Amino acid sequence: MSRYDPEDVDALLAQELSGLNLSSRSVGSGMIGGAVTNWRELTDSEAAEHWQALRAWVEWFATRYNIPVSVVPDCWWRHGPLVEELSALHAAHVAAFDPSDSGFGPIGWHERLAIAIPRLNRSYGGGCNNGHKPTRPRSWVNATDEQEWEAWTTQAHAG
Repeated sequence: MSRYDPEDVDALLAQELSGLNLSSRSVGSGMIGGAVTNWRELTDSEAAEHWQALRAWVEWFATRYNIPVSVVPDCWWRHGPLVEELSALHAAHVAAFDPSDSGFGPIGWHERLAIAIPRLNRSYGGGCNNGHKPTRPRSWVNATDEQEWEAWTTQAHAG
């Protein structure tokens, strides 16, 4: 393996870059991909559009990648954690396949999918492959002793 003098590498790189015409590249001034959906702050007037877009993508995704019903059940939309995961994958997919992407987006999306699959397999769907089984949402009603909370939060607990 030959070793290069850093000055030679800099000179070669400068020579290669001098031939590039960056002004000829078609790059939009807008954001790459689409906006993400913040389900927590979604208004009723925005809901239908976001739900329809996610549904279309989830149905395509589950078919294209042969995702079993045990992972993404038919009632996926009734499971908050699954909605969040699928929505994040959807947003990443839209951005990865944006026409202004440099070409690394699709492989990046598949890398993200590989990381997400174990999370999906943790049964966000609550085992609903034989019909919807509603999860009992956690409730904070009467869960916190308010006097104990007040006493605790008036100190820094740094030490």
